Amino acid sequence: MYDIARKALNAALKAGADEAEVYLLKSEITGIDIRKGIIDGSKESINQGMGIRAVVNGAVGFASTNIPSKIEEAAKTAVSSARVRGADPAWKSFPTDGKYPEIEDTFDPRINDMGLDECIELAANMLHGASSLPDVLVTSGSFSRMISRRLILNSNGIEVEDRGTAITGFVDVITGKDEPTTAYEYDMSRKMDIDFFNLGKAAAELVFKSKNGISIEPHHTEVILHPFAVSDLLTGILSSAIDADNVQKGRSRLIGCKGEMIADEKLSIIDDGLLKGGLETSMADEEGVPSQTTPVIENGIFKSYLYDTYTAGKEGVHSTGNASRHSYSSPPSVGIRNFIIEYEQSNVIESTDKGIYINSVIGAHTANYISGDFSVEARNAFIIEKGELSKPIKSLMISGNVFDILRNINGAGKDVRQIGATVTSSLRIADMSVIG
Repeated sequence: MYDIARKALNAALKAGADEAEVYLLKSEITGIDIRKGIIDGSKESINQGMGIRAVVNGAVGFASTNIPSKIEEAAKTAVSSARVRGADPAWKSFPTDGKYPEIEDTFDPRINDMGLDECIELAANMLHGASSLPDVLVTSGSFSRMISRRLILNSNGIEVEDRGTAITGFVDVITGKDEPTTAYEYDMSRKMDIDFFNLGKAAAELVFKSKNGISIEPHHTEVILHPFAVSDLLTGILSSAIDADNVQKGRSRLIGCKGEMIADEKLSIIDDGLLKGGLETSMADEEGVPSQTTPVIENGIFKSYLYDTYTAGKEGVHSTGNASRHSYSSPPSVGIRNFIIEYEQSNVIESTDKGIYINSVIGAHTANYISGDFSVEARNAFIIEKGELSKPIKSLMISGNVFDILRNINGAGKDVRQIGATVTSSLRIADMSVIG
């Protein structure tokens, strides 16, 4: 990989780039599909590709390829792309700091050495768990195992390589003929520490409890959001609001709010690229800036936006190590790392006399990412009475504003989970609008 990357870097500089960067990614993925209660198929794939950025007179060009023989051509294309773009006075330079931290538990040799037979066995365990309760049918599901290797080089001396592993399980189930009810369960980890039978069983138990739901009248009440719902509802809007690029373009509710109290004083949110075993943990971000821990909200006070090198350069500050890429075929932009939501934990359901518990939501993507307003459908919701989950709710909508939620959090559970980039427990929100 190093020889290929250096070849591309030299080709870009030879073609006339003032600066150049090479991002090389290789991944091995084993995927198992589940359809209608059976293992429907499996697939193993190896993918490798390269993204090249080139700077000419302050203009940045980009090109990518997954064909080794096209590397020099891609480098020249990146330079040509920069030449036809207008110079950007906000551009400073690619990263130069290459002192990288130690990270832990991002690579598991057991996942690296896992064969197809073992992957199929784990998927079957999940299927058996999901089918362990009567009248519960598995509609779909998947298992995946991934090994990745990433290399970043640039002409300013950045040279960083890291490896990672991950396993994922997902299962969707249904029960009931006249009024069918659905539920899902999901987990992902860097290590071989997922109990796939119990993952499937948890989905079955949830859908079983959700049968024969009742209707409720519209009202305001306390609502407890499961980590799935917290992740879907809060993370997208908050990550957009603290994205320095959105702030600089006037597209954030939090413009000019640094130092202000924007949340309950017991709430803190941290963006942490160094979290032990975190799904977004690595030595560096996606352009080679060393990973770090950034307080976003501290005891209710807004502390920091998130920056990549470009947005940091526009303000004359340091990058927070938040450059992110969707793949090797796209240039970096600002993105969250491990987004950790912290609040004083307790047996939050037991301490709730009356309210509603929501497992997940549908339609969070329709929320207004600037104002924070949302109206979403709740899935697998239950009435809380005297500290216990009682009757399931047949149909439920919740609406409100994410920035109001930050102020109205008044409890958190002990069920901390990592859902994608979000690390959170269940959160209890005061005075939410619910519509049956």
